Amino acid sequence: MERITTSFGFGSTAAEVIEGVDLSGKRAIVTGGASGIGLETAKALSAAGAAVTLAVRRPAAARAVAEDLRVSTGNDTVEVRFLDVSDLASVRRFCADWTGPLQILINNAGIMALQDLQRTPGGWEMQFATNFLGHFALTTGLYAALAAASGARIVSVSSSANMMAPVFFDDPHFNFIPYNPWLAYGQSKTANVLMAVEATRRWANAGIFANALNPGAIPTNLQRHVGGKLVTPPEKQKTTQQGAATSVLLATSRQLEGIGGRYFEDCSEASVVDRRPDNFGGGVAPYALEKMPSDFGDSQRQCWRRNDGNEF
Repeated sequence: MERITTSFGFGSTAAEVIEGVDLSGKRAIVTGGASGIGLETAKALSAAGAAVTLAVRRPAAARAVAEDLRVSTGNDTVEVRFLDVSDLASVRRFCADWTGPLQILINNAGIMALQDLQRTPGGWEMQFATNFLGHFALTTGLYAALAAASGARIVSVSSSANMMAPVFFDDPHFNFIPYNPWLAYGQSKTANVLMAVEATRRWANAGIFANALNPGAIPTNLQRHVGGKLVTPPEKQKTTQQGAATSVLLATSRQLEGIGGRYFEDCSEASVVDRRPDNFGGGVAPYALEKMPSDFGDSQRQCWRRNDGNEF
């Protein structure tokens, strides 16, 4: 399978990637769309004419952001809806309230490197629950809306941390494995890639294609649990506008029509690596591109079902 490259690269911005694209009449959801690269992604999509929903945990604060987007882009169809992806009840309500087709779903919200083990009320490790399980439930819950779009795209924001850990299928919530913040983060981001691979495999016939990406090293609120500092060398860091570019590319590029199940960075498909590079180089681990096992465990299956009760 030939590796996909584009004319954009490390320094490209979301605005540059989407230039000339018309998204009028299309609808998009961006989780965590009120800050960081989610905000820049939402800005680019709304500037191109899409009706953008900012799906956020703090809607009161996000309303001012949405108003700024409406003014700066001239697009009055930017809205805010409450969504807490760490809470499956919140995800179910969001999906139940959604009506009509959905052309673009950006699974962007996330947390990183919680220093102490935290769990949801259901006992799930918080990074896995927030970064992956909630987005999985959101994606499957919106299946009918995505299928109705006849050409929907799902963008799954992963990370170079996929090379830190596979998914620990026998103990994803660290009930037995000693908790490590980076292992937990890494497995959640590996799972995001696997979701894109499996969604495309199962849903391509419905016109739904999913891809995953590494946005790069960007100073945002994501680093608040590690002192707000990036360890990546300055020359390999990106602005938020640059960090949003690959998400926007996957959501809108004509070059990627009918393409799914792949992992991108710096606006091109990443190479599969045999081991984690020690020079802050890129790539994706081979285990992140393999399909999910069918025996992931009965304790997880309740959030692996679409709203109609069918298995993903």
